[in-house]
Amino acid sequence: MPISLKIHTPARLCAALLLCAVALAAPSLAAQKPYRVLDRWQIGGEGGWDYMTADGPAHRLYLAHGPRVDVVDTTSGKLVGSITGLYRTHGVALDSNGKFGYISDGGGNSVIVFDRATLATLATIPAGENPDGIVFEPATRTVWAFNGRSRSVTVIDARTRKVSATLPLPGRPEFPAVDGRGTVFDNIEDKSEVVRIDARRRVITATWPAGCDSPSGLAMDPAGERLFPVCDGKKMSVLDARDGKLLANPSIGSGPDAARWSARHHLVFASSGDGMLSVVDAAAPGYPTIESLLTQRGARTMAYDPVADRAYVVTAEFGPAPAATAENPRPRPAILPGTFTVLVMGR
Repeated sequence: MPISLKIHTPARLCAALLLCAVALAAPSLAAQKPYRVLDRWQIGGEGGWDYMTADGPAHRLYLAHGPRVDVVDTTSGKLVGSITGLYRTHGVALDSNGKFGYISDGGGNSVIVFDRATLATLATIPAGENPDGIVFEPATRTVWAFNGRSRSVTVIDARTRKVSATLPLPGRPEFPAVDGRGTVFDNIEDKSEVVRIDARRRVITATWPAGCDSPSGLAMDPAGERLFPVCDGKKMSVLDARDGKLLANPSIGSGPDAARWSARHHLVFASSGDGMLSVVDAAAPGYPTIESLLTQRGARTMAYDPVADRAYVVTAEFGPAPAATAENPRPRPAILPGTFTVLVMGR
């Protein structure tokens, strides 16, 4: 039986190598496709806003909007309902079973439990002074409400809806993150630090420099054990979540207040008040900022839906700022009623 030898010509060999290179580079190329503003949903209403939370499987977006939480259908951009009767809302956490949500009502010094199917309020749980950042920790089935004014964290057992612990913190807390395995992290804004907390033992196990000034928003890559605080000075930090080592300081916009992680694309998003959505490639050496997308002034908070690969920011139109006073030397400009809007970014 004759033996056949297949010999590649130089042209065929080059073509084969090129195809292999393209195949290997495909995930990186996909990660660097630019995001753009796809839509704008005018929600309306009055008052300021704070954090946002996306529920991808349920196609819902929760917006902390003054004395209520607005709920938007992300397939239509329409308001489907609101959770009202609150004081000054800051954030929304969602349980891992798809049933309940938790609102940090800073003005009421409490955490509100609601039914995600009906939006009915189920319980009001006392917290510390001005609960702000809030997160659900799935390994212990606890809710962590970080109290900005009392510099503490209220831990709530989600099964009993009772406070199980109150822990003092070394400074004023901002946004938290969890690894899903029983560890909670939080930015300490006035100390430019990050704390690590054992959710089972209810103790702080480490305090690290944040790697940048006044950290506010915080994202986490649980699989890669990396933290991404966003800070003043147009900087994000990349920290090793095991030992707090500073890995990089990518550039972002000015006045950031939110950071989110895409596990599928290995991207970190940061939104800032100057109207910028910064996209950082966490799979590339040096953590480069691969996109600086203009959004709209005031769009400092953000949610990310990994199911749809959509980022959402909110803002409004502003009038002139009132005159400065001794009590309020840097007054914010007035928000024009009816202009509260969600911007949708995708690819």
